[in-house]
Amino acid sequence: MPQILKVAVSQSHTRQTRADTLSALEQTAQKAADQGVNILLFPEAYIGGYPRTCSFGSKFGFREQHGRDQFLEYFNAAADLGDTPSGAGDDWVEKKLPVAKGKQFRGDGTREFLEKVARETGMLIVVGVIERSGGSLYCSAVYVDPKRGVLGKRRKVMPTGTERLVWAQGSPSTLKAVTTEINGVRLTLAAAICWENYMPLLRQSLYSQNVNLYLAPTVDSRETWLPLMRTVALEGRAVVLSASQCGRYNQLPKWVTQSPENKAAGYDPEAFSSPGGSCIVGPLGEVLAGPLWNVTDDDPDKSLQVVEIDFEDCERGRLDLDLAGSYSRNEFTLKVEGLDLNPPPF
Repeated sequence: MPQILKVAVSQSHTRQTRADTLSALEQTAQKAADQGVNILLFPEAYIGGYPRTCSFGSKFGFREQHGRDQFLEYFNAAADLGDTPSGAGDDWVEKKLPVAKGKQFRGDGTREFLEKVARETGMLIVVGVIERSGGSLYCSAVYVDPKRGVLGKRRKVMPTGTERLVWAQGSPSTLKAVTTEINGVRLTLAAAICWENYMPLLRQSLYSQNVNLYLAPTVDSRETWLPLMRTVALEGRAVVLSASQCGRYNQLPKWVTQSPENKAAGYDPEAFSSPGGSCIVGPLGEVLAGPLWNVTDDDPDKSLQVVEIDFEDCERGRLDLDLAGSYSRNEFTLKVEGLDLNPPPF
């Protein structure tokens, strides 16, 4: 019996407030559900935002006061998912962590909102979140199942370039793949966030877990992104979904656009700061949708890419390539501290 699902990526941009972003997410999810979508991916840093062009007033050995004020704005815009700084793993997923007296849940309610949207639309939703925990920010991706709620959460293990100024490093243990079943189709899914996909050993850690749904939320809008996604699909014999942020300079947070550096730079407010490039790639590297350029979710009928996929094509692809099995050699091994690389059980 064919293992067919409808998958979709939403090329979205963060709104000025977290409440507005969550509202836009819910509207997009409903539009996708109306088209019969089963799996929906949103971009990296969608909730909380990606403050492109922002320097946070920092130079080597020196930080300006306005940069600290910007960090405060960014910190307050991030979501509190109720996790610990070190990451509580399954205890967080299963809601076993203590809750403050008089509260119904940990965090600010973002997790519970995402679970409600997934439940009401009947879709598996994966979304990029800037997550605050303790005094630090993490770039995360949350997997939300329509029946079981949150299945797991990734924290980016290596922020790229100046991201390291404001994002902490996540634990490699969060590279753990998760399993679920949608309409009788068995899925083993995991995410690599943006330039983590340029880390060959990290990709191999996901291939080793027999992932058939590989998620790549990003803000990379370069033309070189699509060849990388095709490589990942070919290597992993997996369905690859990549959703990128797409927005104009005047849609960045006001605390970014009104900074001294941005005013001095003189960016055209109508120009695209992130032109997109979202795509869907099949398990033999075939481009099924995208890349999509200069289309934001202000026009959701165009920014949502929907494709029907037969997930048995992943097994068909293993005829000649399985990097963690028949096409591996005992002389080459990968070990990740704190992460079991065996495929997770159903």
